[in-house]
Amino acid sequence: MINRRSLIGTLGGASLAALWPLSARAAVGRVVVVGGGMAGATVAKYLRMWSGNAVAVTLVEQESRYTSNIMSNLVVTSQMPLSSLYFGYSTLVKKYGIKQLTGRVEAIEPGGSLGTWKVTIASGGALSTEYCERVVLAPGVQFDPVPETSNPAAPATILHAWHAGPQTEQLRQQLAAMTPGQTFVMTIPPKPYRCPPGPYERACVVADYLKRNKPGSRILVFDANSGITAEAENFGYAFDTIYGPSILEYHPSMRVASVDSASRSVTLLDASNGRSTVRADVLNVIPPHRAGAIVQTAGLANATTIPFAAVDVRSFESTQTSGIHVIGDSSKTTLPKAGHVGNQGGKICADAIIKAFNFQAPDPSPTANSACFSPISSTKASWLTAVYQYDPVSSSMVIRDQVSGGSAATEARSASTDNFGKMGTWFKTLMSDTFA
Repeated sequence: MINRRSLIGTLGGASLAALWPLSARAAVGRVVVVGGGMAGATVAKYLRMWSGNAVAVTLVEQESRYTSNIMSNLVVTSQMPLSSLYFGYSTLVKKYGIKQLTGRVEAIEPGGSLGTWKVTIASGGALSTEYCERVVLAPGVQFDPVPETSNPAAPATILHAWHAGPQTEQLRQQLAAMTPGQTFVMTIPPKPYRCPPGPYERACVVADYLKRNKPGSRILVFDANSGITAEAENFGYAFDTIYGPSILEYHPSMRVASVDSASRSVTLLDASNGRSTVRADVLNVIPPHRAGAIVQTAGLANATTIPFAAVDVRSFESTQTSGIHVIGDSSKTTLPKAGHVGNQGGKICADAIIKAFNFQAPDPSPTANSACFSPISSTKASWLTAVYQYDPVSSSMVIRDQVSGGSAATEARSASTDNFGKMGTWFKTLMSDTFA
């Protein structure tokens, strides 16, 4: 069973470095990684480490630094500054010899005699090219536009703050500006979405903030799913008992139809398509997700029919185009879309690419640990973890305990201050494993 110590002290594939066969380190090849988040930074780092620096890696990211989505809900409640979530790429460059480019990938096409792939990058008004044998796409997610009530063809201008950055700070300011007795409304999209516990975590910490700072205020939560999708026991207890309906109301099976940006109201559809409209003083609508733009451009996913890229999870190689791998939130797998899982997937992908350069098949039975801590208040947190393993029957990752009829995942017995302290250790360990 996974306990708190193993949850904090190990990151699954991170411990494999010492066990890597020397033959794998003889690999020689070129890889371009698109996206410098949890998955992209991890695969770039471990391609260099595990190949003994034999694999040349170029990391392309539009931003000069990464802002962690993990812990960003505590920025919304003013408990952490946004700057505490900034992580740069200098260590990956200096310590591991990764070539890092700040820019946007415009095209991925056959490279002819110069390499399997030609990657065109726009940066500072100029175009450059990188040639490689393998491309790894890790662009994260895009958010579907939410229709504006008065003009359904136009997207509503409302905050989601589900990509850490300026919107996180804007939502923090809106929450801080609420007066006693006002209402915060948030919506949760249908699965799959980034960080399954995240919306419920946000609901809890906002409810805690309102309880402490805005007497008479409350938060209304409208969930497109039929119930709480992660840590149901701890979040359910928090909703019903710690906060209660006078502070937090939770409504499952409620989908967003449209938003009136001017009046800050949202129109919702229930399970029977019954329509209702709710007005908010602060409105936080988290839209449905789809794969990042470059995945769409590369033809590996379709925004309307197949929003994420199908991959062979033993290597994260596209099942549609060989030589291109899609990791992190843009891939279509049975793994949760989360930062810790992105780190794990990056290691599985790095291992498989090094093996491919050595004319070896990927690991036939990779494993990945999914783990997270979730703040329930300003002082208490819970946690959730599960170990996934590749199942050749379903060609997917399944929770290992399910094979023997065990529980699907393990969550903390209750939220505690001890867990809140360990949450910080887990976060620092994970970010160090990815960026340091």
